[in-house]
Amino acid sequence: MSDFEDKVVIVTGAGNGLGRSHALAFAERGAKVVVNDLGGSVHGEGASDAADAVVEEIKSAGGAAVANKASVSDRDGAKSIVDDALAAFGTVDIVVNNAGILRDKSFKNMTLDEFDLVIDVHLRGSAYVTKFAWPIMYDKNWGRVVFTSSTSGIFGNFGQANYGAAKMAMLGLMNVLAIEGMTHNVRVNCLAPGAATRMTASVPGSTLDMSNPPPQMSPALVTPAVLYMCSEDAPSAQTIHAAGGRYSRSQTFTNQGVSLGLEANYEDLTEEVEKVVDMSSASPFDPLARRRRR
Repeated sequence: MSDFEDKVVIVTGAGNGLGRSHALAFAERGAKVVVNDLGGSVHGEGASDAADAVVEEIKSAGGAAVANKASVSDRDGAKSIVDDALAAFGTVDIVVNNAGILRDKSFKNMTLDEFDLVIDVHLRGSAYVTKFAWPIMYDKNWGRVVFTSSTSGIFGNFGQANYGAAKMAMLGLMNVLAIEGMTHNVRVNCLAPGAATRMTASVPGSTLDMSNPPPQMSPALVTPAVLYMCSEDAPSAQTIHAAGGRYSRSQTFTNQGVSLGLEANYEDLTEEVEKVVDMSSASPFDPLARRRRR
């Protein structure tokens, strides 16, 4: 039997691109899917029936799915996504936070409203949906959460200060929730995807032609990582990169640094700064390791 048979899965932003690929893959493996999508453009404008189309695709293949068209950035909207899962299928097992918008500009030219809008959808939206689903998973001692991060946050990318800030915040949220969920078998991970989507096509400097995307940029090549992070044997507190059939992990490393004592001052630090910044003998940091030893 599939790991996902009869699991109830919420996928936000599932009307197109990565979210659609994730939703179809879960449904193909027997999951019951809540397909959330507000519709509209990558800027969050307009509306469409994208969620309905994906639901129809799932049902036509013999699967079970319901559509939800709420905005994840609205608290009531986020709650309605979880409420729809409960009404249709009775529980929530897996939450894949995929919804997102863009407002790409250099930081100098970006307005604070443009900064806030992206934070609202990516960070607050992910937190809101997860918050409403969390008690359900926690209380039944089984749950999986995926936050969608990005190399734009982990490594940086010009013109995406708002997006990069939101996407790096996913790692902090993941680390804390992985710790809080570990005793209740709620595992939390981050995905850093690379695929041809409407969003990647609109990134500053992109030459991607969405009318003829390269096969190595297919969203379907990212989805296996999501399935792994939601499986029975899923890890927790890990960031998995997926693009073009290549899968890897990034992790925080720390070094030994230097102890300057209670009389430490600027001059002492500058003399020893090479020991502070030298990463040649750094070791990986596991946020769950200390808790496992208790």
